[in-house]
Amino acid sequence: MADPYATLGVKRDAGEAEIKKAYRKLAKELHPDRNKTNPKASERFSTVTRAYDILTDKAKRAQYDRGEIDGEGNPRAPFGYGGGPRAGPQGGFGQGGFGGGGFPRGGPAAGFPGAEEVDLSDIFDGLFGGAAGGPRGRGGARRAPQKGADIGYRLSVPFEDAATLKPQRVTLSGGKTLDIKIPPGVQEGAKIRLAGQGQAGPGGTGDAIVTIHVAAHRYFRRDGAHIRLDLPVSLDEAVLGAKVKVPTVDGTVMLSVPKGSSSGKVLRLGGRGFTAKGGKRGDQLVTLMVDLPAEDEALARFAEGWSWRGKGNPRGGLGV
Repeated sequence: MADPYATLGVKRDAGEAEIKKAYRKLAKELHPDRNKTNPKASERFSTVTRAYDILTDKAKRAQYDRGEIDGEGNPRAPFGYGGGPRAGPQGGFGQGGFGGGGFPRGGPAAGFPGAEEVDLSDIFDGLFGGAAGGPRGRGGARRAPQKGADIGYRLSVPFEDAATLKPQRVTLSGGKTLDIKIPPGVQEGAKIRLAGQGQAGPGGTGDAIVTIHVAAHRYFRRDGAHIRLDLPVSLDEAVLGAKVKVPTVDGTVMLSVPKGSSSGKVLRLGGRGFTAKGGKRGDQLVTLMVDLPAEDEALARFAEGWSWRGKGNPRGGLGV
């Protein structure tokens, strides 16, 4: 059985951080997504993952260091079985000790003068819970076969799709494609588990773990369940009021701009945001930004002769 320390290339006194660093490096090199035509890499990926599982589990690591389990995580054979500690003269088996099969040297009856055949199966059945029973843990409880390793994937979801919960298609390492549902309240880094879509193992197939990345948008911004948008409007639209087109994650809608609107005024489009965990959608918050032309002589003359010029202080609320 492979030595977990040797598998990960770390010393026996390696700390958890060093073990994790070694595993990340190997897992990146051996991941099935990078080695679709190399089955040996996939096998080694499973071996590396198994070694990592043992060394990052304090109880299992202590058991392995004491020789109680092997590199697969299975219990090791007790004394005298498979070439373990030998019985001396006091052990009742003579100087020869145990042979490679767990019996006294010379066969099942060796070391028992005058005996034609000695059946030791009852002794070993008591130790191992039956020759065909498979490995058992302490107390005789059968140790469950180990499942295959989980496989991680990263899925980039467009901003609009995340907001409207549009199903996404993911391609697995074997080429299989699945359509997955985006959960309500989805956040950056959310994980979706696809049962039975990982590596095969003696105890069943592992899972696929899909980590969601919500892509940034060029003009939408997320604010919890709400979506914010800075909307440019012309001077006449702000002064006189108007109906203008506004983009949303659901498509273009019409928005009424009230007369005398200033830059910074926020208007609300209900139910145009992200879907929260409870199923209710947030709103789209539209901030008006009055857009003035860089050079307009008529507008400049109007401002110079404007009766309100120099009156009042629009920054009074700031204490200046």
